[in-house]
Amino acid sequence: MTSNFLKASVGLAAVFCLAACSDGGSASSGSGGTDTADDGEVVRINLDPYPSTYQPMSSGTTLIQNATIFDGLGGQVDDGDVLIEDGLIAAVGQDLDVPDGATVIDAAGRYVTPGVIDIHSHLGVYPSPGVGAHSDGNEATQPVTAEVWAEHSVWPQDPGFEAALAGGVTTLHVLPGSANLFGGRGVTLRNVSGRTVQEMKFPDAPYTLKMACGENPSRVYGNRGSSPATDMGNMAGYRAAWQRASDYRDDWQEYWDAAEAGEDASPPRRDLELDTMMGVLEGEVLVQMHCYRADQMAQIMDLAREFDYQVTTFHHAVEAYKIPDLLAENGACVAVWADWGGFKMEAYDSIRENLALSHANGACAMIHSDSSGGIQRLNQEIAKALADGRRAGIEISEAEAWTWVANNPATALGIADQTGSLQPGLRGDVVLWSGNPFSVYTRADQVWIDGAMAYNRSEENTQPVRDFMLGQPGEGDQ
Repeated sequence: MTSNFLKASVGLAAVFCLAACSDGGSASSGSGGTDTADDGEVVRINLDPYPSTYQPMSSGTTLIQNATIFDGLGGQVDDGDVLIEDGLIAAVGQDLDVPDGATVIDAAGRYVTPGVIDIHSHLGVYPSPGVGAHSDGNEATQPVTAEVWAEHSVWPQDPGFEAALAGGVTTLHVLPGSANLFGGRGVTLRNVSGRTVQEMKFPDAPYTLKMACGENPSRVYGNRGSSPATDMGNMAGYRAAWQRASDYRDDWQEYWDAAEAGEDASPPRRDLELDTMMGVLEGEVLVQMHCYRADQMAQIMDLAREFDYQVTTFHHAVEAYKIPDLLAENGACVAVWADWGGFKMEAYDSIRENLALSHANGACAMIHSDSSGGIQRLNQEIAKALADGRRAGIEISEAEAWTWVANNPATALGIADQTGSLQPGLRGDVVLWSGNPFSVYTRADQVWIDGAMAYNRSEENTQPVRDFMLGQPGEGDQ
């Protein structure tokens, strides 16, 4: 499903690469002004002006033996071993040889999984403590704010990152809120301590665009006496914005064609909002869309066909169980809660079997938190969704259910070639659980990120504490 989309995006990116592949002579405007080039070179758009500076922690060789292994792809290995070398998964199997100098861990009676991936988090942009000064997740000033980036609001000292790490979370996707039709770019982070957000930023992860349908944008702006105030106003707002983005892309393409042909051509005026939307149209930026109802998701998929872009994932999607066939046909994933619903009208028709039914009927489905509390126990959220499905007669194995926090969100974020499963060559993002991860009594014993020990429940010196939690002189112990 999504793999076909990602393959297609390679072809789509060919045109947009003209804007990304700088030869050192490019110039760009940081505030929407017209780009200029003094020496006649073609003006390019820098697609990654704030690149990741993430550096993995130093790691050795670790062999985990005798565990029950969920590989993140739906497979299970009993009495199995996982070998991590040079920060990568080196091998998964039984009775693996012990390399020289390896740290060997006997995990008999315990479980090993890929690190948990939360595709919908607001850590850092709505950090703890939850005070007004920290409410940086919604640029609710106009319906279209595709120019804002969540990473520019992320506070790296949010103690929620450490709490999530203790729950096995190694990668998380931080999104703007859902007040706007186009809320801005999301960012995928490694769950490591960093002084800057760039030090946490997942290398080479695609950018995303948060969009929202339904009650939120129409309530926020309708209450101000402006558009959108209805679902039809929402739809009109999307269409107008996508038309501007399509025209913008055509203008840049016309310029690039002329400039590459050696003609005297002037570049269009830069527009940071439309840069992001053009990235979606060219397959470079992945749409992550807040949407609850089945009929609204269907309309958004119609909209995507009209303007020839892809919705990667519908978030919340409490009525996904009604349209799994449409989701599969359109290559759209859904990220859902286990049992949240009924808290507003568009969430009224939620059912606890939503995730299991969507998965069993062919949709790419996964769990998400949307909560600084829920992100700490996503393993238990899967357990609830799995149990509700089984009570409805839907047989899904525990190993298959683990894809809901592993390969499926990795695929929806465009990083499945780097993480999300225990395949040789992928990043060594691994969790050793004290028991079956679907038990409420189970805890993450040890968490590795890129093969380095990031968290050890039994050793305090491997449990990172961000500066904010150290307090101020005179306040006493943490």
